[in-house]
Amino acid sequence: MPKYLVSVSYTAEGAKGVRKDGGTKRRHVASKAVEGVGGKVEAFYFALGQHDVILIADLPDNIAVAALSLAVSSTGGARCTTTALMTAEDMDHASQKKTPYKAPGA
Repeated sequence: MPKYLVSVSYTAEGAKGVRKDGGTKRRHVASKAVEGVGGKVEAFYFALGQHDVILIADLPDNIAVAALSLAVSSTGGARCTTTALMTAEDMDHASQKKTPYKAPGA
């Protein structure tokens, strides 16, 4: 199953909700949301800096990722940025694929 990194940034309203509900409840809600689209959370961390939550999850496909992102973003409590992740072995396969690309001016 493809693996994704989901970076979440809370809005002011979202931060108020975390303050009220606490972190373990948000982790539980996030896990249930991921499971609801057929996925599984591998890691969930609150973070300091640009993003408030970092989540790594196995999700079936981009449609499931889009559904999850829409569900979160539509509440107005948070914004998500999702990054598809690849293993070192995936990169080995990618590096072996030949493409006709040339650098500009080459």
